[in-house]
Amino acid sequence: METPGIVLVVFAHPDDAEFGCCGTIAKWCKDGAEVHYLVATYGDKGSQDPDMLPERMAIIREAEQRAAAAVLGVKSVEFMGYPDGEVEPSREMLGKIVRRIRQVKPDVLLTMEPHPRLTHSHRDHRMVGLTAEDACFPYCRDRLHFPEHLREGLEPHKVGAVLFFGGSDEHHEFVDISDVMDTKIAAIKKHASQVGTREIGPQQFERAKEIGKKFGVQYAEAFRKIEFRR
Repeated sequence: METPGIVLVVFAHPDDAEFGCCGTIAKWCKDGAEVHYLVATYGDKGSQDPDMLPERMAIIREAEQRAAAAVLGVKSVEFMGYPDGEVEPSREMLGKIVRRIRQVKPDVLLTMEPHPRLTHSHRDHRMVGLTAEDACFPYCRDRLHFPEHLREGLEPHKVGAVLFFGGSDEHHEFVDISDVMDTKIAAIKKHASQVGTREIGPQQFERAKEIGKKFGVQYAEAFRKIEFRR
């Protein structure tokens, strides 16, 4: 797949993009793409520590996400601020995603697979993916949706394609990440509160190798793709 000019990545929790598609993000940033993150939650429930409070967990995970994004070369990271585990496909969230699309004007939007067929996924993942898909069509395209954006100086925007990561066996596109695997691992390791002392490298290399084999490259990430009429 060719490197797009501008990319928006919409996901549920800090670390979702790193585990799901950050090899692609690293590759595209390396090749000159402008990549932006929009995260639905701060991941404030992501701890098994009985002494951890959600407020503290949120601060930790926000910092980890920003550190991981810096490793990859991501230009901006914004959070929608919903509670972890309580994401719903609301009009409010739809409007926040539409606003960000109209602000950064992505050629491609990456988001989480809303219709996994072979595996279970976190409800937040599915709700974010579904809402991001709807935001791309028709909401960000049509000027009469969210007219308050026009008053903010934000014009409608047509996203060219959505790439869904995670939970699908239907892959339309792949990205060769052979030369950025070390960057991918380094970004994942920034999420120390989630990975702990686990050895991340071998598992990630093996998964990327399996996908790469299907497409004739050493390491790859793959996506289900939806394109929109221009």
